[in-house]
Amino acid sequence: MIEQDTIRLLRECDAGIKMGVASIGDVLPHIRSDAFRNRLARCMAEHEQLGREIRQALDRFHDTGKDPGAMARGMSALKTGFELAIDATDATAASLITDGCNMGVKSLNQYLNQYQAADESAKDIAGRLIHLEEKLTADIRAYL
Repeated sequence: MIEQDTIRLLRECDAGIKMGVASIGDVLPHIRSDAFRNRLARCMAEHEQLGREIRQALDRFHDTGKDPGAMARGMSALKTGFELAIDATDATAASLITDGCNMGVKSLNQYLNQYQAADESAKDIAGRLIHLEEKLTADIRAYL
């Protein structure tokens, strides 16, 4: 049970990181503020680093990880493209990223509750990912 919950939690973290990196990549070309662009780029790098750590942990279980659902990724990209085509401002980008972070935090907390038997290292990774998302949301409030 511990191993199954650990793998499942790590998979969900892997999918969440991939979704977050893709979403940041979708909005970055539209950002006008250098400070905002730099903050998003740093957060993307932090996500990518944590993603490598997750994949190393999954490798120990001989697991390939998980990609975000095609429908969720497609709808996210469509919404981002549509909203930025209508109103390509930093406020729109900040709103989109904030919404994504909030959904990620909610999902990750649900997975932590669902996979309570996961080992502490997997729970720590999920907690660090939640912290990254919450910090980004707080850091970009000034752009809303």
